[in-house]
Amino acid sequence: MDLVRVRVRSRAGVGRAALACTFLALGGLSACQESKAKVAAPPPPTVTVAPVVRQDVALTIEAVGNVDGFVNAEIRARVRGILQAQRYKDGGAVKQGQVLFTIDRSEYQTALDAAKATLARAQTAAAHNKAMLERRTDLNAARVVSRQELEDAEAAARDADDQVRAAAAQVRQAELNLSYSEIRSPVTGIAGLATVRVGNLVGQDGPTLLTTVSQIDPMRVNFPMSEVDYVRAAERLKQLEGRDRAWAEKQFARFARGEALADSLELVLSDGSTYEHRGVIVAVNRQVDASTGTIQLQALFPNPDGLLRPGQFGRVRMRRPDVGNAALLVPEASLIQVQGTTSLAVVGADNKVKLRRVEVGPAAGPSRIVTTGVAPGEKVVVDGIQKVSDGSTVVIADATPAPGGGGGVSPGIRASGTDSPATPAAGTPGAR
Repeated sequence: MDLVRVRVRSRAGVGRAALACTFLALGGLSACQESKAKVAAPPPPTVTVAPVVRQDVALTIEAVGNVDGFVNAEIRARVRGILQAQRYKDGGAVKQGQVLFTIDRSEYQTALDAAKATLARAQTAAAHNKAMLERRTDLNAARVVSRQELEDAEAAARDADDQVRAAAAQVRQAELNLSYSEIRSPVTGIAGLATVRVGNLVGQDGPTLLTTVSQIDPMRVNFPMSEVDYVRAAERLKQLEGRDRAWAEKQFARFARGEALADSLELVLSDGSTYEHRGVIVAVNRQVDASTGTIQLQALFPNPDGLLRPGQFGRVRMRRPDVGNAALLVPEASLIQVQGTTSLAVVGADNKVKLRRVEVGPAAGPSRIVTTGVAPGEKVVVDGIQKVSDGSTVVIADATPAPGGGGGVSPGIRASGTDSPATPAAGTPGAR
């Protein structure tokens, strides 16, 4: 029995010892984990900031415009016949009055000869009736012929004169038809490719289109303006009385001398280059298109080198006078969008972040105009927005150039006039 008691006590002691060791081990592990947790605490995130700057920027309204000739004259065959010749080079320059096509004229020459013969017969008959009237007048005075015979002679003379006038009109019509066999250019410009070739019958079922001649200096550019922008610029667009081609050419001369006009337009071509000549608005359409909410404007651009051609498309830029003066600018990348609102992560002097709601205006190149919510000189997070939250502490890296310098907007930049909000980058707080 004593031996059994000793063994039981020994086993109990061993169990207590093992339990003690287990508690010690768990305590040590917990202490190690707490130590490691303290060591793994992350440092404040590093972000890049940019200052809010105030400066003047030249903002523009931009719209897609359609380039068209100042005059587009359709050249049609006005008489029926076989096309005999084409007297110009396809796509070449032509002068006003230059013969472009000829139609077989034999039929119309014959008609003219017949009309002239009819006129001659009418003139002969008129001369005869006039002589008869003179004799009847003398005989009536001698009471040799009756009054009725005299009146018949007077009627015959008047009818003969009418026949002369009718025959003369037929001659003029025949001459006109004969002249239509030579088709001339009504304007000076560029003639298009011929749509009908020599040897074909033209004018059979109506005036056949042969080609088109366009005056290409100056050029018309038609472009839409939104109803909102039109209302903002209504006073300026009312002052268009007297703006015709002569007025526009005077403005082109001023542009050539290096003078700047507030109402001048730029034209960006399809390859992205800016057309070297500036244009002016000359007309506004009578109504707003209810389906698009836009109104059509027409501008004139000089085209001395013939670079512009009818049918081209370009982007018309017009200066916006209502915004851009002493504007507050922030980089587009600093904007945070969430559920239709816009915020900025503003870093204070203590390097703490304050998420501040702002109101934005139109874009200006890589920057955006801010109308309320920030002040000049405040710093906003540009890179690392996804790392910050309201009230967090950050480490500021080397500052990026201000929106007005380096890679930002410089004074006088041409920027889009749209008021659409910026799209947040993936991972940005509030990005949808």
